[in-house]
This record gives sequence, structure tokens and C-alpha cells, in this order.
Amino acid sequence: MADTRRWVWLGGIVLLCVFVFLLHSILTPFLVALLLAYLFDPVVDRLEKLGLSRTWGVVAVFALFTLIVMALLLVLVPMLAKQMIRLYELAPQMLDWLQHTAMPWAQSKLGLADGFWKFDKVKAAISEHMGQTTDIVGVILSQATASSLALIGWLTNLVLIPVVAFYLLRDWDIMMAKIRNLLPRDSEERIVSLAGECHEVLGAFVRGQLLVMVALGIIYAGGLMAIGLELGLLIGMIAGLAAIVPYMGFVIGIGAALVAGLFQFGGDLYPMLGIVAVFMVGQALEGMVLTPLLVGDRIGLHPVAVIFAILAGGELFGFTGILLALPVAAVIMVLVRHVHDVYKDSDVYTGADDPQL
Repeated sequence: MADTRRWVWLGGIVLLCVFVFLLHSILTPFLVALLLAYLFDPVVDRLEKLGLSRTWGVVAVFALFTLIVMALLLVLVPMLAKQMIRLYELAPQMLDWLQHTAMPWAQSKLGLADGFWKFDKVKAAISEHMGQTTDIVGVILSQATASSLALIGWLTNLVLIPVVAFYLLRDWDIMMAKIRNLLPRDSEERIVSLAGECHEVLGAFVRGQLLVMVALGIIYAGGLMAIGLELGLLIGMIAGLAAIVPYMGFVIGIGAALVAGLFQFGGDLYPMLGIVAVFMVGQALEGMVLTPLLVGDRIGLHPVAVIFAILAGGELFGFTGILLALPVAAVIMVLVRHVHDVYKDSDVYTGADDPQL
């Protein structure tokens, strides 16, 4: 019976992988909806404790989420679009600096051969399309409407995500109870314990780290814009998104901000020191306030595991794989931890049955 059960579990895992592989192109809206339901379930549970019904709690959460998204679209998107246009306009100047200043310096210091870089073609390509920067929205719309089927699919996913998320969130507790009732009776406690550990890892990383990313994005963007950096909002938001891996947002953000500041301020000392100060303050707040407060002492995913999981998921299943990467990595991490504990207690490790002992 034990061997049969193992084969059943193995067959179920294989079938699940085949299912994801064959249908990954249509799974994206369902996975996004599942992620939203997972993130907002604790909020709805708290509203239920305050006296609201499950349905009205979900309606309240969705109404608030919709207002926040609409505000971001109305305020942030136009500002980010302007800064992206500005970045596109500055690109030829950056290439000129690389070609005539940075690379000759590197060539003289490292003894590199002449002509090992080719910036003329890249610069010409960017300059050729400079006139199109004021019509970015039109270009995007023309590409989106090039295929009527693609446009229909995009609109369908856009409508499908909130609908599926609403029903998943409303019936979340019921679904969890039914899944638990389907577990083998003699293995229920162990499986529930493992699922609880996976939930703890995901909760610490996904909910906590997402809040840390948002907070750092606001800190970086607000600080850089206060200094007067033209691309401050764009760089700050990118640094916040990159903070999904600890220290990556700091490295990417301060590097991009210093380069942008060098072009805008011409190497003036005080603005450059201000840029460094913004990122140092953000990093200090992350380590001393944000991470302890929002993530807590729970063990999250190792940064190397996060990078590998996201890259591997994207390579295997595209955007669907990226959405699945962190949950799968959390499950694997918990299972590896238990296998490690079993191995340390086994005779293979202790050598208790070794006749030489």
C-alpha cells in the first residue's frame, strides 16, 4: 500500500506538470486571480471578524483595490510615460559619453585594442526613432490591435482576472476545507503541517516583501524627485521592483541614479551626495524598520533561490512560470528542509548500524 500511494502521488505530480506545460498559455489570468485571492484573504477574514459577511468583505476589498489601481493609473502612468520619453531622448547623449569618455578611459587603463566597441549603429537606430517618442501610446495601440484575436484575448484576460479572483476569494475558506477533507486520513496532519510551513514562507516573502518593495519604491522615488532628478520616479520605481531580491534594488537604483545625475548635474557634488544619501537612508530603513516590521522573523526564501526560481520559471513556462516560481520554490524549500532533518536522524548519517562501530 505504501508503494502504491507513492506511485499515486508521483503520478499526480507528473500530471500536474504536464497540465501546466500544455495549458500555460491560458493559465495566466487564473494564476493572477489566485495570487490576488491569496493576498487579500487575511484582509477579508479580519472584516468578517468585524461583523461583515464574507461576500460584503470581498466587495469592500475589491472596491478599495480598484480605487487604488485607478489612482495609480491616473497619477503615476502619465508621469512615468514622460520620464520614459525623457530617458529615450537622453540615450544618444549617454552613448556619446560612453563612446568618447568612458571607453577611451577603459581602453587606456586596460590596454584594449582600438575599435572594440561599436556605438555608432546603436546611436543611429535610437536617433532614427526619436521622432516617434511623442506617439508612444499610438504605437502601443497599433501593435495591440494588429491582431484582433490578440486584442480579444487581452481584453478577456483583463475582465477574467477580477471575476475569477472575486469567486476564489469569496469561497477561499470553503475550498481550503474541501481540499483538507480529501487528504489521506493517516497523512492529514503531516500534510497540513507542511502546507502551514509553505504558507509561512510564502506569507513572509510574498506579502511582506511586496510591501517592502512598495515602501522602498516610494522612498527612493520621493527622495530622488525631491533632489530634482528628472528620472527620479522611474528609477525609484525600478529600484523598488528590483528589491524583490534583497540588495538588488539598492545596487541597480543607486547605479542608475548616479549615471542619470552625472548627465543632469554635470558631476556637481551636492546632488550626487544627495542621491547617495537617499539610497543609504532607504537601505537603513529596510534593514532596521521595514523588513523586521513587515516580514518579521519568519524564514523567507534565500535570494539565490528567488533569482534561480524566477529565471527557471520564465525559461520553462514564460510568464506563467514566473507566477508559479515562488510558490513552487517555497514548497521545495520546505520539503528539502524536512528531507534534511530525516537524513540527519537516519542511520545513513549517524552510522548506527555500521558493524565497525
